[in-house]
Amino acid sequence: MRSSRVLSSLRVLSGVRAGGSGRAGRVVRAVGAGLLVLGAAASPAVADSSPSVSPSDDGAGPTSAGTSFRTATEVDQGQQATASASMGDYLYWSFPADAGQRPTVKATVKLPDAHASATWQVDVYDGLRRRQACQYGAQTRTAAQDAASVELSCTLRTVRAWSEPWADDPLPGTYYVRLTTVGLKAADLGLPVSAEIQVDSKDVGGAAAVDGSLAEPLVPGVAVAAKGGDSDESETSVAVLSSIEPDDGWASGWWSDRWVWTAVGGVLAALAGVGGYTLTRGAGRPRQVLPSA
Repeated sequence: MRSSRVLSSLRVLSGVRAGGSGRAGRVVRAVGAGLLVLGAAASPAVADSSPSVSPSDDGAGPTSAGTSFRTATEVDQGQQATASASMGDYLYWSFPADAGQRPTVKATVKLPDAHASATWQVDVYDGLRRRQACQYGAQTRTAAQDAASVELSCTLRTVRAWSEPWADDPLPGTYYVRLTTVGLKAADLGLPVSAEIQVDSKDVGGAAAVDGSLAEPLVPGVAVAAKGGDSDESETSVAVLSSIEPDDGWASGWWSDRWVWTAVGGVLAALAGVGGYTLTRGAGRPRQVLPSA
């Protein structure tokens, strides 16, 4: 607002300067220069007082959710993702999980003031869209009538570095979270709700690992990105490989702490063998018989 007033004042002074001459022209030029300096000083203050549209660095998570596997919103572990939806919608998020991690998905749904009882459920799928069983946690809960919120959780089994083709063990790659309500009454269909999810992992390490490794993470998720054309109206949506991955990159390497325990076990076994051999050798020697007097 202040900068626009300065510009309008400059336009008026420019018109006066065009019609004046001599001392009046010099006065106009001096006043114009002063207003320019004032406007330059006021512009940063105005810019600082206006809200910034640049992305913040507070590490906030996404504020929307997808409606299918292909449009699942990517979220990093440790971030809190939020979304506004309606009862009856399917909400999808995706996150990365590496070998040795045990992910835990926690979801909170804030319900409207007036509603009937409804059952909410959170499901977790791997990159092949196979539903993964929860090791423990309240995966399904029924919200009582007029309850303010409902909390859900699902702790997966430890992600393994390798598995048999016929097994459904969790493997490194992208995982999908689906949040929805089941057994919804028709009167509650479309009521507004807000959901929050957060994924955290516990590094279990070689205690739950197996031999072998994957060459690549298990089927990275597919995201939909907008591709611009010659004009603004010619944008098209294309499917691209998801770029989401753990902060430290994909492990799935040959090294694990199970090798450390294997080496320690070998050293202890060798020491036990040497000790046993020494004891048995000493016990097997014939005793010397003292001559009788």
